[in-house]
Amino acid sequence: MGNLGVTSERAASIVIPTKERPRYLEVTLASVASQAATSAAEVIVVSDRQDRGTAAVARSYGARLIPLAGGGGANAARNAGVRAAVGDAIVFIDDDIEAPSGWLEAMLRAVASQPDCDVFGGPIRAALEGGGPRACGRESAPITTLDCGREDRDVAAVWSANMAVRRRAFDQIGGFDESIAGRGEEEEWQQRYLAHGGRVRYVANAGLDHRRARVDATLRALARAAYGHGRTARRNDVRKRQAPTFAAELRTLIGCIWHIFRRRCAIGVVLTTQSAGRLHEAIARPRS
Repeated sequence: MGNLGVTSERAASIVIPTKERPRYLEVTLASVASQAATSAAEVIVVSDRQDRGTAAVARSYGARLIPLAGGGGANAARNAGVRAAVGDAIVFIDDDIEAPSGWLEAMLRAVASQPDCDVFGGPIRAALEGGGPRACGRESAPITTLDCGREDRDVAAVWSANMAVRRRAFDQIGGFDESIAGRGEEEEWQQRYLAHGGRVRYVANAGLDHRRARVDATLRALARAAYGHGRTARRNDVRKRQAPTFAAELRTLIGCIWHIFRRRCAIGVVLTTQSAGRLHEAIARPRS
């Protein structure tokens, strides 16, 4: 698909897709701007809709802003960021993360030490302001996380909230599939990369926090988001030809409801709404 950008002597380009969330973006940029300056990396904010708040925050932290017309989705924003980036290593993060000191250094050190590997990712920890709804401890966090252990190793996939890619990988297999939204956005690209003989490396010391502000960490807000995630997760499973049967989806929903009452677990409500989203998608778009 051709070269998606032009490289320079910069160590890296940090690409942050966003869409009308300047308060989240401000926390993200506050945590990465000084690290980028120390490592001679540029910071690019790709806005999936033009808004003054995002522009003001990007400008205040010296980030380059790329405004899009809107509606293209996160993968379209990532591709736009790749085209604009000048670094050889392109580091993708989400607009709702907070990176501790040393995060970027650890990621770039791993990239430099593994010249035959093109894709890297680090731990993603859930950080719910106020602690979030009550959990029984048997379920995973209600937002995206990644924990592959305390040692660096090759893995099947990492997530785009904390992922670095050498430019040559895009030159080899092209950009992200812009028709995919939600679950599977970066996974499909990594599957193509692995099919070409590539490696994905987990970098244990390059961890960051995946944030939810208090207003978005309530049971209602998390459940509403989980419903949409369930629908896109089901679509992703259908795309991979791995979608469970309708009966299996229904059993999972019943199990989630049982979990709420058996464990008195509020996070079970989030799991139930996610399962309901999957079931809705199974009814709306049956497998072929």
